[in-house]
Formats: sequence, C-alpha cells, structure tokens
Amino acid sequence: MSFLEALILAIVEGITEFLPVSSTGHMIIASAFMGINESSFVKIFEVNIQFGAILSVVVLYWKRFFQSLDFYYKLLVAFIPAAVIGFLLGDFIDSLLENVWVVASSLLIGGIILLFVDKWFSLSPTLSKREGENPEEKVDYKKALFIGFFQCIAMIPGVSRSAATIIGGMAQGLNRKTAAEFSFFLAVPTMFAASAYKMLKGYKEITTDNLDILLFGNLVAFIVAMFAIKFFISFLTKYGFKVFGWYRIVLGLFLLVLLAMGYELKIM
Repeated sequence: MSFLEALILAIVEGITEFLPVSSTGHMIIASAFMGINESSFVKIFEVNIQFGAILSVVVLYWKRFFQSLDFYYKLLVAFIPAAVIGFLLGDFIDSLLENVWVVASSLLIGGIILLFVDKWFSLSPTLSKREGENPEEKVDYKKALFIGFFQCIAMIPGVSRSAATIIGGMAQGLNRKTAAEFSFFLAVPTMFAASAYKMLKGYKEITTDNLDILLFGNLVAFIVAMFAIKFFISFLTKYGFKVFGWYRIVLGLFLLVLLAMGYELKIM
C-alpha cells in the first residue's frame, strides 16, 4: 500500500464518516477501484484510521466530553444495542461486507429515504417548534436508547451510521443540529469498540514497515474529519438532507449499472 493510496482512503474516511453517505461503502468502493481491496493490511488500515476520525469529535467538542457523568451514561445506553447485535451477528455482518450488490442497493435505498426525511419531520409539530431554536436540548435515556436501535441499521454495508442515528434522533423530536451532534458523540464509543475489536483480530498485520502509513492515515483522517464535521453541521441546519440523498442515488445507480454490465467489483 502506497502513501498515495493511504492518502485517498484517509480523505474518503474523513469526509464520509460523519456525513450521511456511508463511510464503509465509500472505502469499500475506493479500495476496490484502486485494486487494493484484497490486501489484508488495507482492511486493517480502513478500520484503524477511524481512530483519527474519532479524535476529531473529541477535540471539537472537548467541553461536552467533560461536562458530566450523565453524558457518558447516555452514550452507554445508546451504544448497548449495537454492541449486543454486533457481537451476536458479527460473522453475518462481515459476510455482507463482501457483497457489492448490498452496498449499492443500500446507497440507493438510503438516498431515496433522505429525499423525504426533511419533509417527514417538518410535519412534526414538536420538531417544527424546535428547529429554529438554539437551546441546549436534552437527550434523555429513552431517546438515547431509541437512537441506539437506529444505529443498528447501519450494520448493513452502505447504510450510513450518521444518517440512521440522526433520523433516529429527529424521530424523537430533536432538531437536526442536536441530533447530528449526538450522532457524532455516539460515534466515539461505537467506532472505538468496533475498531479495537478488528485491531485485536488483525494486529499481526501491523509491522514496523507499515506503521508509518498507518499513522499518516490517522493524521489525514483526523484533519479532514474536523472540516467535514463543521461543514456538515452548518449545511444540514440550513439545507437538510436532500443533496446527500441525490448523491447516494447517483452513486448507487452507478454501481448497479456497472454490476449489471458485468463489471467485477470485488471487495474481498
């Protein structure tokens, strides 16, 4: 794996991890098109650079991470559903990662859903009252658990964890900004646990020869994710999900057309 390939994957991760477009799907696609998807180190790299993206959330919102223990308890409650389902269905979920049809279809279906999300929730009296306000809205334990169950949907490759959790929050009456920020916070324990588990399983792939590439990838993912988060919060608050929906539809259709034409887009 070259530094250029590492740079491309890290940029993809940094941009897409917190946008509602599926970071997993994009990294799978990027590595497949670069022809490095069969490398065992690349799989470790794609997981490990999530640590850089995680760190960007902690740095940007560091005050929130030191506000109270209640904050961590709610994150734990929201994290539990994904932890349980991930543990029970880990092998099945990994098998889905090998299927490009699943990734492409998820991108397409998710895009169609995003086209209508803003309209659905603009009809909610609770949400419409809160959307223009800027209070420190509270996420109680019930809302946190509900969002946690929505996060489980993102275990399907091509389904965006960010989109699933934000929609889960909005379904509980949170405005887009508050739902997005809680989604970012929830990404920290979720991504850390998933990344740490994968790292433990494949740590032998990391050697002194590729450690520099790994550190480089994390640094790039961290910097890019910082900008992506700031952009997304501002854009989402002003314009909503529709642009991301159209993007997912175009990308999903593009992949489905390639597959239908007989192109072999191998993942593993």
